[in-house]
Amino acid sequence: MTSFLLTNIGSLVTNDPTHGGLLGELHDAALVIDGANVAWVGSRRDAPAADGALDLGGRAVIPGFVDSHSHLVFAGDRSEEFAARMTGTPYSAGGIRTTVAATREATDEQLTANVSRLVTEMRRQGTTTVEIKSGYGLTVADEARDLEIAGQFTDETTYLGAHVVPSEYADDPAGYVELVTGPMLDAAAKHSKWIDVFVERGAFDADQGRTILRAGIARGLQPRVHANQLGEGPGVQLACEVGAASADHCTYLTDADVDALASAGVVAGLLPAIEFSTRSPYPNARRLLDAGVTVALATDCNPGSGYSSSMPFCIALAVREMHMTPAEALWSATAGGAASLRRPHRGHLTPGSRADLAVLDAPSHLHLSYRPAVPLITQTFIAGRPV
Repeated sequence: MTSFLLTNIGSLVTNDPTHGGLLGELHDAALVIDGANVAWVGSRRDAPAADGALDLGGRAVIPGFVDSHSHLVFAGDRSEEFAARMTGTPYSAGGIRTTVAATREATDEQLTANVSRLVTEMRRQGTTTVEIKSGYGLTVADEARDLEIAGQFTDETTYLGAHVVPSEYADDPAGYVELVTGPMLDAAAKHSKWIDVFVERGAFDADQGRTILRAGIARGLQPRVHANQLGEGPGVQLACEVGAASADHCTYLTDADVDALASAGVVAGLLPAIEFSTRSPYPNARRLLDAGVTVALATDCNPGSGYSSSMPFCIALAVREMHMTPAEALWSATAGGAASLRRPHRGHLTPGSRADLAVLDAPSHLHLSYRPAVPLITQTFIAGRPV
């Protein structure tokens, strides 16, 4: 059996504007999967024959979530740090070093099992593509190991040796930049698609970030940037300068930053679970959208600043706290994430796209934000296969 019909879909989000509206939503719809791809979408009454069929009983179908920012290769627990933040201790980048120490001590089997657990969580919540960064090893061997483990679960692997300067280089940050752009890059490049750098106080400045990103670009890696999370700074402008696919966080932006993102076509990756966990101000997505900036939503799942694997949770936060409509939030969690990863055949359900989708136990995508924290995803398909 190669073709499969999903029918009696109450609401089908295609993200194809030719069907009308931002989401290209169809009602009383059907969809045909052929192999790994979508072969046909349209009205249920017009559906062609297929080798097999599944009646969804009026449930909604959406494109699978594309989580374009996560840190899943780690060991250890930082729940006490979270508890301290809830009593007033401000978040800083320094806690990353706690996870670095635990990750270095973990076995390959322990790290692999933890990534598997988190990816399974994500799939159960409708995520069909996930980007996974290194960044908790910060030695040549550990960064290569972490990326090799990440590559068992996704093609979207990101070298983040420039997460923070590790303790052993505290007095020699220039020496660490040389390591990141030299032997560490040599070991990591074969396991990576992307290169990222945390441009922030307590991490790397603009000149260091530029050096690191250019070294990665010269090795064929595509750039991404952690930008403007803890305050206004040079991260967004650097992302635009080097042609990065995305500038992620974007919590504190000047008007010039917003204009630069719009002009350069750099995706603004917004990570609302981080603001939830750190009690920081939420980014103003409305400001970005009104300026014509492409917005992606992602979890930034990590053990320190935001330990959530749930894209539906991020959608609910974006609607409630970031001035997005439910349609904008869903688009940003699917097509926006695909744009951030430069994956044109994901994040939508149109003929020829990969058949990545989620079935909701609800009549409409509106329930993702209308019923926050309720497990609405009943089935997830990746490349045409239920997982």
